[in-house]
Amino acid sequence: MTAALAKKIRIGILGASGYTGAEAVRLLARHPNAEIVIMTADSHAGEPYEQVYPHLGGLDLPGLIKVEEVEWAGVEVDVVFCGLPHGTTQEIIAGLLHDTRHSVIDEVMHAGPGDAAAAIKGQPRVIDLSADFRLDSTDTYAEWYGHEHYAPHLQPEAVYGLTEYARDKLPGARLVACPGCYPTAAILSLAPLLSAGKIAPEDIIIDAKSGITGAGRAAKAANLFSEVSEGLHAYGIASHRHGPEIEQELSKAYGDNLIVNFTPHLAPMNRGILATSYVRLAGEATVDNLRNCLAERYADEPFMRVVGEGVAPATRHVRGSNHCLLGVFADRLPGRAIVISVIDNLVKGSSGQAVQNMNLMYGLPETTGLEQEALFP
Repeated sequence: MTAALAKKIRIGILGASGYTGAEAVRLLARHPNAEIVIMTADSHAGEPYEQVYPHLGGLDLPGLIKVEEVEWAGVEVDVVFCGLPHGTTQEIIAGLLHDTRHSVIDEVMHAGPGDAAAAIKGQPRVIDLSADFRLDSTDTYAEWYGHEHYAPHLQPEAVYGLTEYARDKLPGARLVACPGCYPTAAILSLAPLLSAGKIAPEDIIIDAKSGITGAGRAAKAANLFSEVSEGLHAYGIASHRHGPEIEQELSKAYGDNLIVNFTPHLAPMNRGILATSYVRLAGEATVDNLRNCLAERYADEPFMRVVGEGVAPATRHVRGSNHCLLGVFADRLPGRAIVISVIDNLVKGSSGQAVQNMNLMYGLPETTGLEQEALFP
């Protein structure tokens, strides 16, 4: 891979006033190969960005405008990060990627990593942080998100951007669908074990907790400090939209359809995902086999780490970083194990993973701009 590009990657961030958009700004503002040239907001359009996010004051950033005010023909943009709400992204992306350009995609696939951007020839590439292109089936999308898919012709070419599993597809992708935060934590911990036949596909229970930023920045009574502090509650019980996404990707890892029991909880913290998965051992597999399987699968992955026996990963161990920590424990129930996965929902679970994908799309070391370690305490 090349260490640098001849010119900086010009970036548009749609939804820069949301939490994921702001995290993308934070990461990309100091990225040595990136230049932010467009930032959109809705209610904050026209406001100085440091007024919306004081911690990002002093950066040389473009002004916030409404997405409908962007004159795409008048500005050179290489990549668009879409941090818009679910359902609003599809039509915008369909406008940006207005034809299938199979010949161009073929050209990109055969280009060298540093040449991928030039091969796109005028159309920006898209990294979508919403759920709009994560599900392979547009019917499943309509069932779980309550409305039809407005760009079904683009769904077949969308690359599911779980970086550790999409690496070979990213250089030639012009549409990347970044996974949800819960699916990222769940799939990274369970996919290798299913692929290797170390755990049974039945009776998988995923008990996950998220920080409040996972609910977005919009003002809601349920997100008030007095509503979420000093307590913990389950939500989306047996009906959370990330369930089908988790099942889709774990089914691919296993090689056949499976169903999981997934229940999310809201924890009184700003950032973090902690997914505790209860699994049944397959065949003669042991807990040590599970730990070794994960360690071997992720041995060369810069942001993955399997902790030692008896160590319980915690969200405070990854806060602000792009890392995922995995731990494996024996269950008191014979023949069962407990797998724990932790990530920062705004970094590895969203914007950090998006930047990691962008790096690979342009032939850069995937750690570029993501080298920061976790904040502690």
